[in-house]
Amino acid sequence: MNSVLTQTDWKRLESLSDDAIDTSDIPELDESFFAQAQFRQIDQKTVKLQLDSDVIDWFVEQGQGYQAKINHLLRSYMQTQQHQLQNKNL
Repeated sequence: MNSVLTQTDWKRLESLSDDAIDTSDIPELDESFFAQAQFRQIDQKTVKLQLDSDVIDWFVEQGQGYQAKINHLLRSYMQTQQHQLQNKNL
């Protein structure tokens, strides 16, 4: 796994509330930004995955896009684990 080392103090940043984070140097996104924006889709693989019926039923009940929601949750878990491993190795 490639890890990227940064000078960011992640522990301090994670402890801040959203209101305490200074975002004044981030410009507002206006129409010109969206006019030039490009959608890029990440490569995906189709897999056969066995999940508990009640888990799948719950996601299906949430409406269209349940597979994307499952993918999003798995990605969040993956990124959290990568972040924790990265901090452990610092």
